[in-house]
Amino acid sequence: MTIHNAADFGKALRNRRKELGYTQRYISEFTGFSISFISDLENGKSTAELGKAIHISNLLGLDLTMHARGRQ
Repeated sequence: MTIHNAADFGKALRNRRKELGYTQRYISEFTGFSISFISDLENGKSTAELGKAIHISNLLGLDLTMHARGRQ
C-alpha cells in the first residue's frame, strides 16, 4: 500500500491491527500509549507523533519504506 497522507497511514495500521485480532486497548496496554492516541492515529489525525506512529507500525509487523517516486 502506498501511503499518501495520515489517513492512509491510519487505515493501514487499523487494518493490520484488526487482522492480528488486537484491540486498541491491547495496543495501549502493551505500548503505554493512550487509547485516544491510537484512535487519533488510526483516524488519520495529522498531528500524531511520528516516533509513536513508527513504534506502533513496528509492533504490528509493518515495514515502513521510503523511495523516490518511480523507483521500487
